[in-house]
Amino acid sequence: MTSEHESSPSDPSDEAVCKAELSTPAVGRLSLYYRELHRLIAAGEKSTNSRDLGQMVNVSPAVVRRDLSSVGSIGRRGVGYDVQLLAERIGAVLGSGVQWKAVLIGVGSLGNALLRYRGFERLGFSLAAAFDTDPAKYGREVGGTTVRPLDDLEAVLEKAKPELAILAVPSEQASEVAARVMAGGIQGILNFAPTTLRVPAGTAIINVDLASELQQLAFRIQNIRM
Repeated sequence: MTSEHESSPSDPSDEAVCKAELSTPAVGRLSLYYRELHRLIAAGEKSTNSRDLGQMVNVSPAVVRRDLSSVGSIGRRGVGYDVQLLAERIGAVLGSGVQWKAVLIGVGSLGNALLRYRGFERLGFSLAAAFDTDPAKYGREVGGTTVRPLDDLEAVLEKAKPELAILAVPSEQASEVAARVMAGGIQGILNFAPTTLRVPAGTAIINVDLASELQQLAFRIQNIRM
């Protein structure tokens, strides 16, 4: 087993500092560690180390140790990391220790898959409502969430007060829908529409272009073959 840097949990007052110092790639890796730690917890594992955690997400042990140190490493030399404590620490930094409410707009093939995904609840996210413009879908329950008309969006945002919105709409609708959810108080948008949305300061957005991701994957495969 690899040796870990021995330290104790950081003071909660340091959490804001940790968040401010984290780079976007580091946040992405922390999210992956968090996912794998919960799988270990479900399997009954009590401890892990930087080598094994790195293999799970395809990074080196040194990168794992650096990332975990940045959020207040709680590893013990020669023993590794307590899985439960480490998951709690990463969750607190990522905001997963807080219960977040989200709405989903667009219940096509991708939207259906997202509504059926059970991983959201495990990580502290709940879907308050789903919306679509197709009357044939109104009232249909998908993954425990009832599909509502998009015309109901503002009323639901006012009542449920979700913080996040997931957009799975066509590109030509994305800007208008984004403007509506922001006007309704949404603070963060996960955009699956095949267009890059830009939002004003005070709103966070992540644009996910699945075709672009596949293109990058194909590029990597070509480089492997060379």
